[in-house]
Amino acid sequence: MTHLATHTPPAIACGEVRTCMLPVGNALDERAATRLLHLRADERVRISRRPNRLAVSPDILTGVDCALPASTGARVRAVGTVTTRALLIEGRVLQSTASFSLPASGTDRRQPWGYYLARPGSLIPIGRLAEKPVAQGLLGNPQPGLLDVGSIAESMLARISQHQILDHDAPLRAADTTLRWTVTTAADEEPSALFTMADERLRTLELRLPGSTPLIAAAGLCEDLALHDWLLTTVADRLDGLRVSTTDSRSVLKVLRPLVDHLLHLWMPRARLDPALHSVWDQLEKTPGLSRQWNTLTQRVRDQLALHAIRLREEVPTSR
Repeated sequence: MTHLATHTPPAIACGEVRTCMLPVGNALDERAATRLLHLRADERVRISRRPNRLAVSPDILTGVDCALPASTGARVRAVGTVTTRALLIEGRVLQSTASFSLPASGTDRRQPWGYYLARPGSLIPIGRLAEKPVAQGLLGNPQPGLLDVGSIAESMLARISQHQILDHDAPLRAADTTLRWTVTTAADEEPSALFTMADERLRTLELRLPGSTPLIAAAGLCEDLALHDWLLTTVADRLDGLRVSTTDSRSVLKVLRPLVDHLLHLWMPRARLDPALHSVWDQLEKTPGLSRQWNTLTQRVRDQLALHAIRLREEVPTSR
């Protein structure tokens, strides 16, 4: 019987981040955020106050025993646990991340559950792992009967959205977005990232990182990217089709003010990024150019706010 050594490095890491507007009228304060994300009685919610407010739930483990997707169509069974956690940024934006790693070698047969529980956040293949086809398959759309890590992330969002503390009266409409990511090892290469907008709401990220990079650091990069992509998407969606030349300034301000009140201050890329991954973020700033687009959008918001505020003042009759 072949057993996996505890020091066996992962060959692939994979995850999915779901990002959405928390369905509540006013941003939650620290105490309320702690109540919302207190998902396990035996572990506390972690709070960070600088450089912005961030609440992080305890990790939740979900056991899985299923086939892995592969671009070649091959079926490799894997058993283990997927780690899920939720994040609340400034009491306003909610994220759910489900992630796991796959070691370079597996076992020749199914082991007792205790074996897998001793390796949290790791799926152990039974048989040989075809690294490249599996990495490509994990970025594709989920198929029936195969591992669907996104559904695990979505179930956490659904669980949190049912909390009694939420009034389901969000200040603006914002669609959810999904970032599906993989990490493979770059032996002697520089870290690299390939970011793709697969459709209106789905993005994919292929990372090649040194084998020494912790999974939690890679997941943190993906959460940071998912947050800022969601901000860009939400603001761009609200501006899309807005008739800024209209004389109805009140209707324009009704769209723009919630962006300023609830979203613009959330832009803070690399706030908690592992220093080893700064070069990866630098690549993302070049292509697709996140901050460049954000600066253009926010300047447009501020210009239109100023213009229509002036128009409204001019409409008020001067008292004599």
